[in-house]
Amino acid sequence: MEHPASAAGEPKLRHVEKDVLIPKMMREKARELCSDKVQDFTKCCQETGFLMVIKCQQENAALKECLTAYYSDPAFYEECKMEYLKQREEYRKTGIPAKQKQQKLPTSM
Repeated sequence: MEHPASAAGEPKLRHVEKDVLIPKMMREKARELCSDKVQDFTKCCQETGFLMVIKCQQENAALKECLTAYYSDPAFYEECKMEYLKQREEYRKTGIPAKQKQQKLPTSM
């Protein structure tokens, strides 16, 4: 039987997928894309300890700016949504979650 949403060409997303799972994927991908800023902020925090709130404002601002740029980009949301739908479809076919699949790959490449 065909999915009811495939008639319109757009797969149906449940509330939890739209509001939780896709944004979670966006956060993970944005952290990777902003990894230099994440590292700068982490390094600053490790070096300054308790004073990090004051001393790491610049690194924190740069990190927030980088992440927010991705969170508010509709094209980035679409990209993550398509990736999510691909993973969901794969899971429905195989029963293997994408995270488990990645772990099964050889680690030495």
